Amino acid sequence: MSYRNKTYVAFASEEIHYYRLMTAWKKNEGIDFDFFNAHEFVQARDTSQPDTIRRSLRLRLANTKQVVFLGSRKGKSKAGDSKSFLFYEIEVISKLNLPVVVANLDGDREVDRDFIPQRFLDEDYYTESVSFQPKIIKYALEHYAAEYSASAKTGPHSYKAQAYTKLDL
Repeated sequence: MSYRNKTYVAFASEEIHYYRLMTAWKKNEGIDFDFFNAHEFVQARDTSQPDTIRRSLRLRLANTKQVVFLGSRKGKSKAGDSKSFLFYEIEVISKLNLPVVVANLDGDREVDRDFIPQRFLDEDYYTESVSFQPKIIKYALEHYAAEYSASAKTGPHSYKAQAYTKLDL
């Protein structure tokens, strides 16, 4: 198996503009994390068979260290639709037991169960919810993801206000 060192961003395809905003943050604010976008892959290969796309998604996730899920009602809905590639991504993320940072697209700093894929809620999967802001996402990737495998925590969590204050947010 290859070295896991990537950050994977999972989201509903209708919300690709948020992913594009993250790429702008990376470029303009020097946020130093790398991530793959499954939707670029899908668009590049519109004629690919679903099994081929799933195989490629599985390979990308096998190289993943951590996941940012762009949390929204639309994302949760698509993550629960077995015909959606996002559903498949969530299945693989769960099977690989990858740390998941839920970046709430509405800016909420608390856990919003309406934004977290049902599979994670049903499994009592340890997730960390943050607002959709570059500093707190980076903070979560550096802290939560690093402690994920050693933690006995379960279920959805969020940072206290002090974490945001520390980051001048």
